[in-house]
Amino acid sequence: MSDSLKRFVKESWLLVAASLVCGLLLAAADAALGPRIEMNKAAKLTNLAVGLLPDARTFAPLSEPVEIKALDGRIESAVVFKAMADNTVVGWVFKVVGSGFADKVELVAAVDAPFQKIAGYDVLSSSETVNFGDQIKTAYYRDQFAGAPADRLALVGPGAAKPEDIDPTIVAISGATISSEAVVQAMNHYLPQFKEQLEKKGLIGNGSNP
Repeated sequence: MSDSLKRFVKESWLLVAASLVCGLLLAAADAALGPRIEMNKAAKLTNLAVGLLPDARTFAPLSEPVEIKALDGRIESAVVFKAMADNTVVGWVFKVVGSGFADKVELVAAVDAPFQKIAGYDVLSSSETVNFGDQIKTAYYRDQFAGAPADRLALVGPGAAKPEDIDPTIVAISGATISSEAVVQAMNHYLPQFKEQLEKKGLIGNGSNP
């Protein structure tokens, strides 16, 4: 075996060993920090929910998660929070996810007690472009969802409708159509599923007793 080949084999093994060690360290870090990250997200979710349902005094998760189909078709367990005020249900809160321009967009969504109107949403996690896609965090865009029917929403281009109109039509952010679509996509994909699950549990609909 030539000296150059021996050197190549030696350096290759060093690279493989270094990659293996780095992979193990990353896996260990993820295992250690993963639960803490999820706990922080859960705390942030309930904190954001206060702004969406200001009449609520407590946000209690249902005793059992519900089964929801994710955007990629996988079945996942999702937590639903019951918003209460003086022993009265004032709304429901949960996480919804859309496919943004840079990455997935995680939102906190809230609806009223009978699941008829959207109370609003806030951004739990997003990597959308600054001054473009991240405008989904602004009141200009978010306010369109407050009071809109909790059915299927439609996205239209800027100028096609008035943003202050409370209806199923949502006006896209100029220059950030994909990010705008991510929010509407998340609502349209998840809200019907959460509504169906709550109806099955008898928590909304005829004869409901939250």
